[in-house]
Formats: sequence, C-alpha cells, structure tokens
Amino acid sequence: MNRKALIKKFDKQANKYNKRRNNDRASKFREQIFPEAEGNVLEVAIGSGLNFPFYNKDIKLTGLDFSPAMLQVAQASAKNYPFETTFIEEDVESVTFDENTFDTIVSSGTLCAYQNPIYTLNKFQKWCKSEGKILMMEHGICNKKSLALLQKTLDPLALKLFGCRQNRNITELVKKSHLKMIKEERYLAGYLYLVWAKP
Repeated sequence: MNRKALIKKFDKQANKYNKRRNNDRASKFREQIFPEAEGNVLEVAIGSGLNFPFYNKDIKLTGLDFSPAMLQVAQASAKNYPFETTFIEEDVESVTFDENTFDTIVSSGTLCAYQNPIYTLNKFQKWCKSEGKILMMEHGICNKKSLALLQKTLDPLALKLFGCRQNRNITELVKKSHLKMIKEERYLAGYLYLVWAKP
C-alpha cells in the first residue's frame, strides 16, 4: 500500500481513535510501561494521544505522525496535560533527527504499519541517547498456533482495510535490529508485546 493511501486510512480513523480514549482496553498495558518514559521523549506515530495519561508531568514530548487528522486530535488532547509538547507531521520512515537526541522513544501499535520495520527500529537506536530507553507496546503474531494461522489468513484483508499487518513477530524484529532487548512481556495469547529495549 502506498503512503498516500495509508495516510488517508489513518486520517479516517482519527475520530474512532479519539473515542477510545475513555474506553481503551489497552490502558492497563500502557500503564505497565509508559510511565517509565523520562526526559526528552519522542513518541512515533502518536495517533490521537492515547498514551498521554501515563506520562510523567516533567517530560518534554515530541509527537510524530504522518496523519494530519491524528495530529489535530492529539494537539487538542495535549492541552489537558502539564508536559511540554511539540508535534511534527512527518513519516517516521523518512524523517530525520540528530543522533543521541532523545532520552526515551515510545512506540505503541506502530510496527504493524511500517514498510521496513527493522530499518525503523535502527533509526530509533540512532536517535536515542546511549543511556536512554526504547519502550514499545505492539501487536503481532500470537503464541497459539490456531490464532497465528488465523492472523496469517486475515493479514491481506487487514492490510487492505486498515493498513495494518497482523502476522509480524515483534520479538524477532527487535532481535534482528540494532536494539538490545532488556525485557519482554506478552499478553492476550501472545498477541500483545511489551518491550523494553536499549539503543
């Protein structure tokens, strides 16, 4: 799927993501990892800002997204939180930042959409300070074989409808990248991955 079509798909979903704010089934998992974000924080594919409630008040947040509609919702939501925010409308796969810029890089539900996820993870490694951290909450292939088979079967349809791949093995992607995995936890039959990594 070309990037223009993908951006349109996410633009159309902005209001739907915003409505999830008060009934986000992933909130208990976000709460397990994202309060650890500190310092100068980059959140890639920030979407509607569903991670905002879990950030500490003293962070400095840069929110990146290629969807102008998503950024509009995130900017409106950010007004309800005390931390400083900057928003950038760019594609994470093409944007550039100086090396060693961020103390924390946050990614939630983004690896499913990248054309080259390992390349993107390697960008995280460059952008993050050597003593910093990369925090991820991603969905991917399940542990259970029957569910994994269903995911593989539905993957072409999910990609067409939502611009989202269902069958990526997040553990293997991180291991193949330049990141150093510190800890991983998996939930919902292994569908949901929480990953703590270092550059």
